[in-house]
Parts: sequence; structure tokens; C-alpha cells
Amino acid sequence: MKKKGFFAKAQQFFLEVIEKPVLTSFLVLLLVTAVVLGLSMPYYLTNFEEIYIQVLAEAHGMIFDIAIIGILILWLNKSGEERLRIKTYKDEIDDFRLWKSEEAAFRTVGNIKRLNQHKIYNINLVNCYLTRTNLNYTNLSNSNLNSADVSTSSLLECNLSNARLNQTNFENSTLNQADLTGAYASGAVFKDSFLIKTILDKCYLIKADLRGAFLMEASLNGAYMTGADLTGANLYKADLRNAVGLTLEQLQQARTLYLTQLDPDLEQQIKEHTPELIGK
Repeated sequence: MKKKGFFAKAQQFFLEVIEKPVLTSFLVLLLVTAVVLGLSMPYYLTNFEEIYIQVLAEAHGMIFDIAIIGILILWLNKSGEERLRIKTYKDEIDDFRLWKSEEAAFRTVGNIKRLNQHKIYNINLVNCYLTRTNLNYTNLSNSNLNSADVSTSSLLECNLSNARLNQTNFENSTLNQADLTGAYASGAVFKDSFLIKTILDKCYLIKADLRGAFLMEASLNGAYMTGADLTGANLYKADLRNAVGLTLEQLQQARTLYLTQLDPDLEQQIKEHTPELIGK
């Protein structure tokens, strides 16, 4: 009975030890140290100087291992962990794609911001639901937001340069001072959205819905605007020079063109047909 009790206690102690990695490592170190010192004791007594030289040589090798191999392995491990985290964030965005719920929207935005922290800006957000979210100051340059729903959201100073925004819904959203330089926004909806001081230079706005949009001091220099709907749009101090496909008929639907920068021929047509648009 005593033997069984001893073995049971030993087994219990062994299980407790292996559950604690630090304690396990310390006990292994003590055991190995005792064995090595015990076997080396005769040499310590008879030939200590030679052993001392060998220990120093091994110490230098250990320093080399730590400096080169240890740091390299640490860097590789951290790089691997970072790649795994990035993959996890992207997988979560895929999981929430097409799911139209408040939770899906906020979880997706959280993953976007985490990817930005890892300097990942080219993100696949096709068909994502991002309604009523905060994307202020995020960087989505070169990202794909085709057919995404970003209505009633805040995108202050958001970087959307060269992003794909075809058929994207920005209705009632705030994009003040955002950068949409060279973005592909054909068929995008900006109805009643705020685009004050927004940069839309060379942006593809073909057949875009800009009804009621606030484009005060916005820059649309060189933008492609064939078929864009400007009904009720406020273009006060906007820059529409070099706009491609822009016609008199489109401009006549705007709310105001006061102090708007236009190409000379368009400006002359406005003065002749609807001068009230460029008045106060």
C-alpha cells in the first residue's frame, strides 16, 4: 500500500511539473548540470586549465549562436506570426462579406484598421457592408470596394487614391478632404454626400450619381465625368478644369457654380445660357 501511495504521489508530482514549463526547464537544467559536473569532476582536479580554455571557446560559440542564429530565428518567427495575423484579418473580412448587419460592418472596419497598422492598404472589400461606420483617416489606396455599401459613413481624409469604387454606395456619407485621385468610381453613388475639399483629380466618375452632393472647393481637375448626374450639386469654388465629358447640360442641373473654375468654353456657355448659376 505504501509503494502504491508513493508511486501515486510521484505520478501526481510529475504531472504538476510538466504543466509548468518554467519549472520543468529549471529541473531539467539542475539534472543536466549535476550529471555534467559529476562526470567532469576528475578533469577539474587534474587538468583544470585545459577545461577552462574549452569552456571559454564554447562560450564564444554560444555568443555567436545567440547573435546570429537566435536573432534570425526570432525575426523569422515574428515575420511568420505577422503574416498569420494579416491572413486572419483578411479571412475575417471574407467571412463577413455579403453579411448585411451592424456587427459585420464594425468587425470589417476593425480588420481594415488592423491591416493598416501592418501597412496593408490594398484590401479586397468587394460587396462588403460598411454602412454607418467610421473610416476616418484610413488608407484604402488601391483597394477594391466595387459594389460595397459605405452609405451614411464617415471617411474624413480617407485615402482612396486609385481605389476601385465602381457601383459603390457612398450616399449620405462624409468624405471631406478625402483623396480619390485616379479612383475608378463609374456608377458610384455620392447622392447627398459631403465632398468638401475632396480631391477627385483624374477620378473616373462616368455615370456617377452626384445629386445633391456638397462639392464645395473640391478638385475635379481632369476627372472623367461623362454622364455624371450633377442635379442639385453644390459646386462652389470647385475646380472642374480639364474635366473629360462634362457638358453644359450637366452643369445646368447644378445648384450653384459660383466661383467654380471651368474651362473657358464651358464658362462662356454658362454665361450665355444660365448666368445665374455663376452669380452669388
